[in-house]
Amino acid sequence: MKILVVGANGTLGSAVRTELAAGHEVVSAGRSGGDVTVDITSVESIKAMYQKVGKVDAVVCAAGEAYFGPLAELTPDDNEIAVQSKLKGQINLVLLGVEHVNDGGSFTLTTGIIMDDPIIGGISSAMAGGAVRAFVQAAAIELPRGIRINNVSPNVLEESMDSYGPFFPGFVPVPAARAAKAYRKSVEGAQTGQTYTVY
Repeated sequence: MKILVVGANGTLGSAVRTELAAGHEVVSAGRSGGDVTVDITSVESIKAMYQKVGKVDAVVCAAGEAYFGPLAELTPDDNEIAVQSKLKGQINLVLLGVEHVNDGGSFTLTTGIIMDDPIIGGISSAMAGGAVRAFVQAAAIELPRGIRINNVSPNVLEESMDSYGPFFPGFVPVPAARAAKAYRKSVEGAQTGQTYTVY
């Protein structure tokens, strides 16, 4: 398969790229570097990426930013980061990408454990993740030509504990390579409308 991995240079995306590259042609996309550059907050940038990459069998998104901080300090502008990136950015990859995905292909988006297991400071990310999951469930029954869609909800990653550890007290982190297996399950499997939670 020819698989487009968006966010392929990040901690999670790198692991997903490695996992999928063993048996497939992987095209990496990111804000800086990769086979093609893309800013998922920009519709025009997403369109340009698809035009450059051409037809693919699967699109995987391991990108999406969100503000972390307590509710008392969360402003509409801060919240907009997750809305524009983690939420709209991922959904626009699907809306603009359907015609570029081959029959029987798939989309795999990224949500996150905190949409089901809340943490202090994670409101904005949880909100976006929950909305993406709802989109996945609803889109699964309407996507044409046998195209599937799922989302992966990983726990905090071992590799990200230095940055995000203080937000996740008592959580048992998972290696990025383990989380990457769920993306392979989505791409190579037959299920649709699913949330693959990685504990």
